[in-house]
Amino acid sequence: MSLHYVSQILPSLFSGCGVTLSLFFWTLIGSLPLGILVSLGLTSKFSPLRWILGIYVWLMRGTPLLLQLIFVFYGLPIVGIVFQRYNAAVFAFILNYAAYFAEIFRGGFQSIDTGQYEAARMLGLSYPQTLRKIVIPQVVKIVIPSIGNEVINLVKDSSLVYVIGLGDLLRAGNVATSRDVTLVPLVLVALMYLIMIAICTWGLQKVEKRYSYFK
Repeated sequence: MSLHYVSQILPSLFSGCGVTLSLFFWTLIGSLPLGILVSLGLTSKFSPLRWILGIYVWLMRGTPLLLQLIFVFYGLPIVGIVFQRYNAAVFAFILNYAAYFAEIFRGGFQSIDTGQYEAARMLGLSYPQTLRKIVIPQVVKIVIPSIGNEVINLVKDSSLVYVIGLGDLLRAGNVATSRDVTLVPLVLVALMYLIMIAICTWGLQKVEKRYSYFK
């Protein structure tokens, strides 16, 4: 592996890595809060809302993310909804991962004893205060391992954006490999993915430790 060659292709790989990290960041920022809201809707007593959200989760989890990306970027323009490539990817990823996070959080919320809600009402706490101060901290501790798995999957799933021509890390590596007829770029791509996943794992361990005092 020539260091000179590596130095030549690293800028394009770093550029692609920037797109991957940006997609990862905005997907988490959008899908985690949306997943919590959807999970609350799934556990609500309002049947029509549960039914609508159930259909949404079923569609997102029942169809491949790759197909959803194609539909958002190539299909929605047919009905007049047009996204730029990057925005289409972020939109599709948020909708997809929010559905998975919703099911994870729903399980977490259902594991909380109803007596805690009743005790909070007795203390004069409103429902939002109960969620923020009592329920969500416990739910986060419960769902961290499952959320961690999805976060790691998100790093790898980001490579699917090649289907709409977005220049992510894997696409940059494929371009260099095809142009130079060498596997060196893909080896570097693999190392970058491993580093990103290692950082995510470390961060999740820190979060898990932060919430370890909730027993």
